[in-house]
Amino acid sequence: MPHIPTHSSTWIAKRCFDLLATVFAICILSPVLPLIAIAIKITSPGPVFYHQLRVGKSTPDKMTLFNIIKFRTMYQDAESRSGAVWATKNDPRITPVGHFLRKTRLDEIPQLMNVLKGEMSLIGPRPERPTFYNELENAIPYFADRTYGVMPGITGLAQVNQGYDTCLDDVRRKVGFDHSYALSLHSTKSWLMMDSSIMLSTVVVMFNGRGQ
Repeated sequence: MPHIPTHSSTWIAKRCFDLLATVFAICILSPVLPLIAIAIKITSPGPVFYHQLRVGKSTPDKMTLFNIIKFRTMYQDAESRSGAVWATKNDPRITPVGHFLRKTRLDEIPQLMNVLKGEMSLIGPRPERPTFYNELENAIPYFADRTYGVMPGITGLAQVNQGYDTCLDDVRRKVGFDHSYALSLHSTKSWLMMDSSIMLSTVVVMFNGRGQ
């Protein structure tokens, strides 16, 4: 699938929007962050934050990696026995507080720091784990293309339409949404319309508790 280049003005506008909206979000959410941290600490042993290696913005010649930051939603060392696997409905590895954080997407708040560092955007395709990358690229046509020249996001078109990935079929459906989003970046107007729609849908998902 050919990559449609994004106009430089769109990238500038998108980055400026990311910075302004992220600073605003941190100010608004700052009273909630200590409460979430306390809830995590008193209900399960382990750190408040969880760091995980993800694939960032890439080109056909280069793949960038970065550590994503999230509030911890699983019991400590949850993958030490199972290895890297997709989360499932009623996943026993997830703590009671973690279930609430995932349903409301509040576990994603720390990724605002990834946005400030320039590793992520507020909106874009979700960054995949390198552990799954080769398997997905071999199983799904154009999987790798979905992030060529596109910054990964905290939320995205796929996330507001279908939620978390639990199996290979979920990822197949997600790829179509991610390519559609990439196409919207060809002009500032279409990007603005797309991002505004996704932001509104994300707020609805958070209040409806449609996360997993």
